[in-house]
Formats: sequence, structure tokens, C-alpha cells
Amino acid sequence: MIAFPNAKINIGLNVKFKREDGFHEIETIMYPVSWCDVLEMMKGNEVAPADTLLTTGLSLSIEKEQNIIEKAQQIFMSVYETERRYIHLHKQIPHGAGLGGGSSDAASALKLLAALSGKNIPLHRLREMAASLGSDCAFFIDNIPALATGRGERLSPVEQKLKGYYIIILKPDISISTPWAYSKVVPKNPLAPLTKFYSYPVHQWKNVIFNDFEEPVFKEFPVIGEMKQYLYKSGAVYAAMSGSGSAVYGIFEKETVIKKYKPEDVLWKGNI
Repeated sequence: MIAFPNAKINIGLNVKFKREDGFHEIETIMYPVSWCDVLEMMKGNEVAPADTLLTTGLSLSIEKEQNIIEKAQQIFMSVYETERRYIHLHKQIPHGAGLGGGSSDAASALKLLAALSGKNIPLHRLREMAASLGSDCAFFIDNIPALATGRGERLSPVEQKLKGYYIIILKPDISISTPWAYSKVVPKNPLAPLTKFYSYPVHQWKNVIFNDFEEPVFKEFPVIGEMKQYLYKSGAVYAAMSGSGSAVYGIFEKETVIKKYKPEDVLWKGNI
């Protein structure tokens, strides 16, 4: 079986306070975009042994045991009696970009494992397993626009506001460590719930929806902030950094050509 784990963007990201468990209470809207990795999973055989996790495409530079897909398989096997599978991941969504690629891979792995098991596994069980793997993994189980609160695992569906818009995602040759970004951000309570501002027309978001990680990240890596401003100069009705960075995206009302940056800096462009 083959799945196409897609990326996401964050529309607004409020870091409200640090919790007693060490995590931060956040508020963000996660929105899926149509840019994907490729994940193949099947029963093992002599040519494709079941204990194999093959990765191609972008290098992950980690051991198999550290791969979140392997962790997903371990969690699934600890709950349901299933055999190991041959897995091949072709990686296109870069690590350290704030686009949720690893989390999406893990969620897709859980869904493929469930399908291959032949068991009738409810979605809420998949969400629980996904949430134990990472803060935004559960989002990719349903994979619809959602308000994420808590540490990102509590989800509430929101209106699909971006249908028909054109998205461009830029990323310099920089990866941002999420723990580093959290160590630099200053938590604060937002002026109003994010859903209130999300309900505004998209062209009004620029003045009311913000990502709290942008201030420390842009200070340390000015080129990322410059990319955001270039998207506005190119006609974006809204532009922001996704997650803790380093990717930034622009939302356009029509297809737009980016001229300033090299092809490798343009990660993806297309309709949402």
C-alpha cells in the first residue's frame, strides 16, 4: 500500500504559557497543503524483508530506531498483535522547516498499519497513538483544517478558508530546532482567541494573526524574515512563518512567479 503524507502550514501560533509538565500551551490553526512525501508499506518477502525501513530522497541522517516511522510501528505493534512490515519512505518535505513532515509520515504509517492489519481500528485510537509520538502527529490522522490547543494535540475542525488560493513556500538552507525556538520565545496571552481573527477575510489576517516564533527566529536568522517580506512585496495577501520555522509561506489570490530566489529555495507552489 502507498500513502502520500502531506505537509501543513500554521496560520497563527500563540505560545501562551509554559505548563507544569514542561510543554507549552499553544494555540494555532493547522492547515494541510498538497505537498507530500511518499510512503510505501507491505508484507515482507525475500526481496523486501519485513525489518527494513528504507529511506530515499532527502537524507534524514538518523538511525532506524530514531525514525518516527519506526516508533509508530513499535507503538502500533505494542497495542495490536500485528507483524512487522517492509517500509519505504521517499522524503521530500525537509526536516526543521515547521511543515510537519515527520509527524505526517508517522500518522500515515499508523493508518497504513491499521489498514494492513485487517482490524477495525477506530480513528480515536489512531489519534491517541499519534499524539504520543509528537504534538502535531494527531492532526494528520484526520488531516483537515483544525484549531490545535494544548501542546498541539487537542483539535477542533475549522472552516476551510483557503480553497482556491495559491500558496508559495520558501525556505533558506537553514533548519530550526524546535527546542531552541521554544527556549527563545516569550509566552504571552493573545488579545483574543485565534478563531476570532481566523474568521476575518484572508486579506485582513496580516494585521491580526501572528506567529510568536517569528520574533526570535527572524532576529537570529534575518534571511527568513526577508523571505516573508518578499512574499508580501510579490503580492501575497498573507505571509507567515510556519511552526517554529524555517519555512515561510505566502497566500496569493492567483498564481504568482517568484523571481528573486533560487529554485532550491522554493520548496513548493500550487493551489491548496
